[in-house]
Amino acid sequence: MISVDNVSVRFGGFVLFDGISFQVNAGDRIGLVGRNGAGKTTLLNLIAGLQNADAGKVVRTPGKTVGYLPQQMRHSRGKTVYLETLDAFSGLLGLRDKIHRITTELAERTDYDSASYLSLIQELANANELYELEGGHTMQADIAQTLTGLGFRASDMDRPVHEFSGGWRMRVELAKILLQRPDFILLDEPTNHLDIESIQWLEGFLGSYPGGVLIISHDRAFLDQVTNRTIELS
Repeated sequence: MISVDNVSVRFGGFVLFDGISFQVNAGDRIGLVGRNGAGKTTLLNLIAGLQNADAGKVVRTPGKTVGYLPQQMRHSRGKTVYLETLDAFSGLLGLRDKIHRITTELAERTDYDSASYLSLIQELANANELYELEGGHTMQADIAQTLTGLGFRASDMDRPVHEFSGGWRMRVELAKILLQRPDFILLDEPTNHLDIESIQWLEGFLGSYPGGVLIISHDRAFLDQVTNRTIELS
């Protein structure tokens, strides 16, 4: 759960918003609406932990993860679309390296009955089980499915990200967030650079997402399809 408790933000003598309170739970898909300048992006920054409130607090259940798609983002120059998206699985990639390291060590040892060898066997079994449970064997298929859903062609996967426009780079970042499957997804105008087919794919993905979702969007049709609650900043 994310709890926004009596939060206020001021800039100089100007009150951006004052005394806002709400909760985001698993299964909530909340549309955050309001006029330009009402503080919607600032509120997402607070929830993401990128900014502090002047009063009140934002509390997140310990251990819960948040994926945030801002309107402005950076990418590593030189990485291909596929490799940039693969970064979403950094934890699994580290686990895969661990499995490879243990497997190599076991192959080089001959003390098969020693306690340390048997301990490594168990460590390898645990790592393999976790790798499978976390989707390690479907990483490539998941990346391809998500990027295709967001409009990329197979021939785009090996192209450097910096060759694409800002809108397409945003799609790469969105793909990474969706693939990470965080407990809460925060999206700031996610449909700005999407075509109709990609918007429809995203609607389907978010509509069945088990975690909490908080979306800023001027696209009312998109919000109508995806969200089950609305919070308006005035």
